[in-house]
Amino acid sequence: MKLTIKAFHHSLPLAQIFRISRGAKTTAEVIVVVVSDGTNIGWGEAVPYGRYGETIESVSQQLWKVAEEISSIEQHSLLHSLLPAGSARNALDCAMWDLQAQIQSKTVNELIGIPPINSCITAQTISIDTRDAMQAAAKKLNDPPLIKVKLDGDSVVEKMQAIHEVCPKSRFIIDANEGWHIGILQRILTPLKNCNVALIEQPLPADQDDDLQGFSSPIPLCADESLHVASDLQNLRSKYDAINIKLDKSGGLTEAVQMVKQAKALNFEIMVGCMVGSSLAMAPAYTLCGMADYVDLDGPLLVAEDRKNPFRFDHGRMSAIPQNLWGMGKQNSEALALFSS
Repeated sequence: MKLTIKAFHHSLPLAQIFRISRGAKTTAEVIVVVVSDGTNIGWGEAVPYGRYGETIESVSQQLWKVAEEISSIEQHSLLHSLLPAGSARNALDCAMWDLQAQIQSKTVNELIGIPPINSCITAQTISIDTRDAMQAAAKKLNDPPLIKVKLDGDSVVEKMQAIHEVCPKSRFIIDANEGWHIGILQRILTPLKNCNVALIEQPLPADQDDDLQGFSSPIPLCADESLHVASDLQNLRSKYDAINIKLDKSGGLTEAVQMVKQAKALNFEIMVGCMVGSSLAMAPAYTLCGMADYVDLDGPLLVAEDRKNPFRFDHGRMSAIPQNLWGMGKQNSEALALFSS
């Protein structure tokens, strides 16, 4: 039977306002794609991202057009040529992996040839706020293994010192989201190293990467907005020590698998990251976590209500993919209900 593809817009309220250097939001606006071969149903979730010129409307239109050209699961490989790297391709690619797992009665990890893991440590995110508010948010986390701290260029050292004071055993990832310049970076590296900062993510705007050419940092620097697909890796070698792979940038799990393999060959440290979304968006990325040095998949902790079969989190430790969520060779009842609506 011909493959049927449907797309839905879900607005997921956040547990609290989420701030990064580019702004703040109270909801996660996501696209959910559901695909069926007439017997099995797969699904995937993605986050259209304004930083890359995406909107719910533009991504929905991309999916509507490509749905007319994909007629069977065997055409999965055509997505790379039909859609650019981005959230539309991600949602459809992940839905088709889920469908493929059901058709073959295998897990996606078995299909892609990457060993599964039973759990992993994920970063927990503190969004931008006042020094005291960020310290209070950190204290509530109770000294977990890994914390990601969102920071713009304001009071960087003071905020990190306050957070480190209440979480002295934690390691930290700072995410500047392109919010600094090279002068800020040079000035604050030493005090940040003393705060147990293990990684600094995208300190400069992507179009200023050349300022990092030959720059020596005592803290590894990680490319995020500067990296989308595997072909970007070679140009980043002399500027970054690590990369953040997000499926919404790569255009899905298929490209992300190639990125992991190439990044390993180029001796990059690897972070598997996410946009703010539900457990459905995290599951495909989780298949890669056994090959990652850092995991940042705490998106479900930021939404007010998750999917019906969610990941579990315990003091920074994230469970394996739930059996009936995605990619485990089993159909999800929530996906079935959505497809039938």
